[in-house]
Amino acid sequence: MKVIAPETFTYKGGDRAVLLLHGFTGSTADMKKLGRYLNDRDYTCHAPLYKGHGVPAEELIHTGPKDWWKDVVEGYRFLKEEGYEEIAVIGISLGGVFSLKVGTEFPVKGVVSMCAPMQGRDVERLHNRMISYAKAYKKFEGKEAEQIDAEIKLLEQEPMDSLKDVLHIIEETSENLDLITAPTLVQQGRLDAPDYTNSAPTIFNEVDTQHRQLIWYEQSGHIITLGKEREQVYEDVYRFLNTLDW
Repeated sequence: MKVIAPETFTYKGGDRAVLLLHGFTGSTADMKKLGRYLNDRDYTCHAPLYKGHGVPAEELIHTGPKDWWKDVVEGYRFLKEEGYEEIAVIGISLGGVFSLKVGTEFPVKGVVSMCAPMQGRDVERLHNRMISYAKAYKKFEGKEAEQIDAEIKLLEQEPMDSLKDVLHIIEETSENLDLITAPTLVQQGRLDAPDYTNSAPTIFNEVDTQHRQLIWYEQSGHIITLGKEREQVYEDVYRFLNTLDW
């Protein structure tokens, strides 16, 4: 079965622009409903698809955080080139790390970090995440179990050197949280893994702004934009954006 890959999307609305950032092994599909919600309320939303994402893992392993960060920066610049001077940034998981990194390097009206890791990650777990993604993608393609097993064995023999770079960018961003002076909203699913739930208070405490908020979602796991409490997540984001000095 041919899989239709997700794409970068732009929903044009008013002068207030939002950069939406997905996570590692995720895609713009994780941010699409939030983008529609905000666009219906007159926000312009742009979500770049990172290089190597939304395609087979065999392609993803040949890309890395430097490629994905380049896509993030190009997304920010795209909004600027389109004439949007006032930009907020929202990201989930590794996209949350990127949203915080944007907040340290570029002028933004506000930063929203969703389920972002700041500690406790290791290469083996990232490797396992890649393999899980590969299996799910191949199953979605309609491949038989025997073929999937054979292809996974080949994939596991491939070097995945860029996974170390993922850890580096998380560590670097964690060390620079005090450079964030823009208003910041931290959103975290209570049922998420400890790496993420332990990171949320760290982000909240380390950003250098009095305009900050940490919201927990008691019935949600990791991808809170698609979870049981997603409508509350969207509403909280919208409420936060409306408090910014546009």
